[in-house]
Amino acid sequence: MEPEISVVMSVYNGQADLRATMDSILGQTEKDLEFVVIDDGSTDSSGAILDEIASRDARVRVIHQENRGLTRALIAGCAAARGRYIARQDCGDTSDPRRLALQKKLLDANPDLAFVSCWTAFAGPEGEPLYESRGTGAASAPIAMLDTSRTWGVIDGPTCHPSVMMRRDAYERAGGYRAAFAVGQDWDLWYRLAALGKFQIMPEVLYTAQVTPRGISGGARGAQQTMAQLSLAAMRARMTGQSDDDFVRRAAELRIVRDTSACGEGRGLYAIGEALRRRRDARARTYLRRAIARCPRLVKAWIRYAQSFF
Repeated sequence: MEPEISVVMSVYNGQADLRATMDSILGQTEKDLEFVVIDDGSTDSSGAILDEIASRDARVRVIHQENRGLTRALIAGCAAARGRYIARQDCGDTSDPRRLALQKKLLDANPDLAFVSCWTAFAGPEGEPLYESRGTGAASAPIAMLDTSRTWGVIDGPTCHPSVMMRRDAYERAGGYRAAFAVGQDWDLWYRLAALGKFQIMPEVLYTAQVTPRGISGGARGAQQTMAQLSLAAMRARMTGQSDDDFVRRAAELRIVRDTSACGEGRGLYAIGEALRRRRDARARTYLRRAIARCPRLVKAWIRYAQSFF
């Protein structure tokens, strides 16, 4: 018998946080689910942890593959999904126990909805509250979110990639994740889903996303910005009846350069420290101090570190 919900997650060397993430899904109040997890070529104990959990809970389905990156892992996971609805989850993050039940209720109540999101809380490496993403507020009720007159072509949108639950048939009709978008794969999909149906954000924090220094923008900020522009241009082309093939080709040819330098990590530490400083959290100093140590030329980190004492 097919489950109501398929939760799809990719894991690459996520052993430190994997159990907490798995528990947050397997402990949902909505029990009619399967958890499709792609072990994307992990070299740590992630694969073994997943197999051990799957041996105890038949709802967990593990697919082991060579490392192919997030987009291709999600393509594989969604292809294996059997539920009416597909929900995303990222390793290291957690879902409120009611998340799946409440998002399913929204989709059940309104057949015009293609996908839904919720408010997202962002937390630091040690669980420090950083900030919340609530969207613009326009999608508190079902909306047709596309508006080509807006800078990014939308009135509102998901608060983060893995906060989304979508109809599987809408995902398939939209063409699913596209391998050409190795980063920024979420918005390429959201634009196409939004052309098929309405979107809504549940006005409650039901997802907590972990922010790490190396995880901010995946160390590929430049590529993400370019991909965002290409997915937007592709959407505008489709909206005017034109082919988006040229933009997809350009996305496929884009070279992804990840910043693994000390200063790259320093900028991530700075971002966490600055978010804490804005909340008047004294823990900001630790991150700002570490940012300076990793990248002494990061002038704004020096400034914010000084300001954190006042």
